[in-house]
Order: sequence, then structure tokens, then C-alpha cells
Amino acid sequence: MSFCLIILAAGKSSRFNSNLPKVYHKIGNKSLVEICIDKAKKIKTIKKIILVYNKKDKKILKKLKLKNIEFVPGGKTRQISTLNALRVLNKKNSFSKVLIHDAARPNFSLKLLRKIVSEMKNAKAVIPKLQIRDAVKEIQDSSLNEYIISKQRQNLFLTQTPQCFISKDIFRHHLLNKEKYRDDDISLYMNLNGVKFIDGEKNNFKITEKDDFKDLKKLFQSKYYVGKGFDVHRLIPNRKLYLGGIKFKSKVGTLGHSDGDPVLHSIIDALLGATASGDIGSLFSDRSKKFKNIRSTILLKKVLGIIKLKGYSINNLDINIITQTPKIKKIKNRLIKNICKLCELPKDKVNIKGKTTEKLGLIGREKAIACEVISSVIKYD
Repeated sequence: MSFCLIILAAGKSSRFNSNLPKVYHKIGNKSLVEICIDKAKKIKTIKKIILVYNKKDKKILKKLKLKNIEFVPGGKTRQISTLNALRVLNKKNSFSKVLIHDAARPNFSLKLLRKIVSEMKNAKAVIPKLQIRDAVKEIQDSSLNEYIISKQRQNLFLTQTPQCFISKDIFRHHLLNKEKYRDDDISLYMNLNGVKFIDGEKNNFKITEKDDFKDLKKLFQSKYYVGKGFDVHRLIPNRKLYLGGIKFKSKVGTLGHSDGDPVLHSIIDALLGATASGDIGSLFSDRSKKFKNIRSTILLKKVLGIIKLKGYSINNLDINIITQTPKIKKIKNRLIKNICKLCELPKDKVNIKGKTTEKLGLIGREKAIACEVISSVIKYD
């Protein structure tokens, strides 16, 4: 089975009370949209992702630089937005199953997503649900006054997304039963034969107001991890000097098996430490000829790929460069800009401090350069 995932992100976020739509607010350097997309990309049977967006958000969306995503403009309502995406999918007719998900629910687990996909083998739709545990009341209105009645909660439940359907079925339901649409796609189904309800997740709540976003941030606070990296290289004549992925003019350069970039090496070790992924020496041995004189930017790219596969994203980097030469103050902004580019981070997530040893030791005599980095990362699932 191959699946297409439709992510709905075209809402106005009117109740969120922010100039920035809620789905583009970030946790650990990732927007809610990106968190949903990254999780979906870990499921091999999801071969295509369609993002339905609000035309007013086009500039914001462009800045995310999302790859391998098809973009479809949304409509005035959720139902119209979903139908817009289903029309695109129906024209290509290449996916028999479709998942529909609200971008405002970024905290679903991969376990839930895999369960939904698996259960579609013998169902026409799979819907996660939560039982209602609180007492439920309803206000009834008569010609004389209003009064409250209790409802039998054993027959009531809450539905969540992602919801999964046979593509042709849900497309037909959207075309023929628009007036029956309430708040999600399963509401179009009058006949529930073949519809499978599975247990949803308490933490898979929808972000509607700012308090919801605060609750989400609290959940992610327990998923932050910290790592520390350190590297030191001798400075010798007739060697190139690379710092933070940039080649600088210098009478001396770093001695090393690779290009000897102590800044990127320290960042690599800090990230590997934070994600319990070993160390730079075990991954890129200085005894291996294939790493001889290799650019550290290539090594960093490989490490970023490793931590992404494990579900981590960089939150921030704090960097100390310890040297008498070159003067870090003069090159700090260039370093920050390049490291941000390499690590896909905004400028406020990278801090660099230049330190000296007051002319003490090898570093003080301009015979060596060192760097230490503390990184924090966040795990999204």
C-alpha cells in the first residue's frame, strides 16, 4: 500500500490571536508544519505529501524551504481546503489511500501513525478517537426557560487526526455530502460499516489558543538534550586555516587529518554527544584515507543527517573559540552567518565568544587553537 498525506494548514488562526499563523510558530527551531512533515517522512509507505496553505501565508511558507512537497491553495473552510487537495490527488489517481491531518496537531506519535496505516489493510477508514471521561451536559431550550440535561457519555467520543480513507471514497463523500460536513472528514460518513476506530492519544491535542501552545511547549521541554564538544589543533606554517567552514587568510593553519576545522569538529562532537551517537573519531577515523584533507562541512552534513534520522533537531549552539590569532571579534559575524547556514538555524540560535589564554601555553604563543561547544537538541517523537 502507498499513501498520500494531506496536511491542512490554511486556517486563519483567529482564536490564536497572533500576527503569525499558529502552524508557523516554532518549537525547537521547527514550525508545527515542519514537525508534522518530518514525522510523516519517516513512514516509508507515505510516498507523497500535499500541504494545503492559505494564500496570505505564501511568503511565510516560502521561507521554510520545504522539499518534496506539493502545495495546494486552501479555501474559506476546512471542507473546501480538503476538497481542493482531493481534486489534485484524484486527477493523478496514483494513491489508493489518503491520510488527512490538521497541521495544528503536531504531537501525534509515530506509533499512532504506523497503527493507522497498518489498520487500513482491512478497513475503508481508520479514525483515532478518545473516550470522554468527564460528565457531559446539554442545555435544552423550551418556550418557558432553559434547563440542563445529562448525556450518556459511554456513547460519546472525540475524534482526532490523522484520519485515513480510501481515496476514491472520501473524494466522493466530499463531492456529494458537503451539507453533512461538520468539523472533520469522518463526519461525512453516514454508514460506518468498515470504519475502524482506534485509540487516539491524549497529547495529540489541537492547538487552537495560545494556552494550547504553551501546553505543547511544556511537553517538549522534557525532550531537550545537551551535548558538549571540544577540539584543539596545532597551528603551523604552510597549512590552510578553516574555521566554521570558512577559509581565512593566515600565515599559519591547523594541522589535522581532515581540514582541521576545530569549530566544526567541536560542533559535530557536541551534536553526537547530545544525541548519544558516538564521537567524531569513531565515525571519521584519522586512520582512514577517505577522510584525508576532507572538508569538515561534508562531515557536519553527514552528522546532521544522522541526528535527523533519529528524530533530533538542533535547538541552539554556544561556541567558545580559544585563540590568540586570528582575532575572533573581527570574524565573528561571518562565522555565525555560515554556521547558521550549515546547520539551518536562525541567527539568534548561534552564539560565538572569542577567548584567549593571556599568552599562556601553546595557544598563547599562537602555536594552537581550541574550541568548545555546548549544543542543545530537541527530539520530536
